[in-house]
Amino acid sequence: MSPLMQGVTIIVVGVGLCVSYFFLSNWLLDRVFLPARGQHIDRNINRANAIRPWLFLLPAVIALAVYLAYPVFETLRLSLFDRDQGNAFIGLANYQQMFSEPKFWEALTNNLLWLLVVPALSTVFGLLIAQLTDRLWWGNIAKSLIFMPMAISFVGAAVIWKLVYDARPAGTEQIGVLNALYTFFSGAEPQVWLTLPFWNNFFLMVVLIWIQTGFAMVILSAALRGIPEETIEAAVVDGANPLQIFFRIKVPQITSTIVVVWTTITITVLKVFDIVFAMTNGQWETQVLANYMFDKLFRANDWGVGSAAAMIIMLLVTPLLIWNVINARKELK
Repeated sequence: MSPLMQGVTIIVVGVGLCVSYFFLSNWLLDRVFLPARGQHIDRNINRANAIRPWLFLLPAVIALAVYLAYPVFETLRLSLFDRDQGNAFIGLANYQQMFSEPKFWEALTNNLLWLLVVPALSTVFGLLIAQLTDRLWWGNIAKSLIFMPMAISFVGAAVIWKLVYDARPAGTEQIGVLNALYTFFSGAEPQVWLTLPFWNNFFLMVVLIWIQTGFAMVILSAALRGIPEETIEAAVVDGANPLQIFFRIKVPQITSTIVVVWTTITITVLKVFDIVFAMTNGQWETQVLANYMFDKLFRANDWGVGSAAAMIIMLLVTPLLIWNVINARKELK
């Protein structure tokens, strides 16, 4: 069977099983509780209604347990056992080994640098573009163009920007846009940008900023449109200029949305892997935690330290997820 037919079969069978489950569970519930008559009919209906949501939630709960909860506990277990997929318990030795490796600290430092730069610039650029494009007659076209990178995979974006940073030998035509401009205006020899220590991390960050700015722009644009016009008109009547309206009226009213956008991009940054893997493969001091984990698991075949690195990533992401959920619940109240 071809891969296409396998995919179609899996989708059809999966959807069919879900529909069958919901239909049969609902039918059985009605058969068990509703035929009863007499003084207990209301009580039986209430019991059926209390059970029904749990029947519908059961497939999702099972999926979460199998694909989320089990991998987390299995990863935690592997991080406490030796490198050969958990044959001998060694406690925190994997964490001690990981903390003693310079590559881990390089990855952690780079991740922290990404966390400082990417969420802040993506959110700021998204907010500024959302504000400025609302004043232009061709603003929707501009928004569409800026949002377009969101439709590109991280690997695809990395390939595009790798061509932008491409360096050819001196004296030959430069196909990389950055080197073409650099050599034209400065007359200097082309630079291999992705091998420049420290600065190459920023060249990689540009790719994620380019992608995430569109996401921030769309969310923040919707938030800006939700500000009551009466508030803006009152500020204009009081003599406020556009900058004062933006910073003292609009920004305070969408602060919660800005925080949500920032934390969402932060979570993405903590898990960044594809861009670094496709552009530098972690070389030239560009290693990040996800690449470090990948190298340990699939290149060094060290399941213990690789799982320990995965747990560190999860520990960094989890507080942000919890904070996002708490804020989302506050917004709903």
